[in-house]
Amino acid sequence: MTLDDLRVFVAVCRTGSLSAVARELTCTQSAVSQHIKRLERETGIALLERHPRGVVPTPAGRLLHTAAAGGLGDIDHALRRLREVVHGEAGSVRVTTGSTTVRHFMSGAVVDFRRHHPNVSLEFQTTHSSRSCFDALLAGGLDLAWITLGEPVRGIEQRPVVELPWVLAVAADDPLAAKSRVDTVDLAGISLIALPENATSRSRLDAWLAASGTAPTSDTSVADWDTAILLAELGLGHAIVPDLPAWHGPAHPGLRLVPIPDLPTLWTGWAVRRWDALSPLARAFANTVEQHCAVTFGEGEGVA
Repeated sequence: MTLDDLRVFVAVCRTGSLSAVARELTCTQSAVSQHIKRLERETGIALLERHPRGVVPTPAGRLLHTAAAGGLGDIDHALRRLREVVHGEAGSVRVTTGSTTVRHFMSGAVVDFRRHHPNVSLEFQTTHSSRSCFDALLAGGLDLAWITLGEPVRGIEQRPVVELPWVLAVAADDPLAAKSRVDTVDLAGISLIALPENATSRSRLDAWLAASGTAPTSDTSVADWDTAILLAELGLGHAIVPDLPAWHGPAHPGLRLVPIPDLPTLWTGWAVRRWDALSPLARAFANTVEQHCAVTFGEGEGVA
């Protein structure tokens, strides 16, 4: 059993696909399978179950994945720090997050951080859900994840930074655009643009709608908040989204954002394996983002 065997196994658990891991590692699917088979020989038990749409860990596989993921992340993080010391590298900060996060939460911070640390490498890995961010953190090689906060996750520390109220995004000529607020009764007849299926924001919204007894129709779904806003502005439906400053102002003349005060606010912020194990550079980047968010979103909603 080798560290590479464990790394491949953790990656397969994360993606649910041997072929996807083979593409990531630029090797054959047979080579990936050999890593798994070696682990199964060493442990004496099946670690993966094959299904038509991919693979999932067995109960024994989940046990090994839980133990290996966090440990490998710490090992890879330490090895990276050692390489920087040995080779005199300037260092790097690696972040995993959604496709529109940098635009809405980090653009000013990235410029500020680059000005103070011109030789540091900033790397962003895009994922489609907070769950994918957690998996990427546990797999190792990444410092920080910007997520929508949800339930506690074993091996992950979550830190709230920005509190976001919800709004109903509608076209300017929509009857609901003239309202000062939207109540539950107003949502019954809307055509809802569904948020990404695996996103924490989607699960929180669906739970609230179900609890309130509201079931708006939905025939459109999107991959991110910005696309939902675009379709709402074009009059192709209504979007319930967290309120972000970039959507206000002259750039969106045909858009109206109506508050939904009954809907509990959403928190976004950082996730890491351990704050006390962060490199000084990663901690500096996280703090810079928090400082800029405090200004952009207001002192009362910035740093928690």
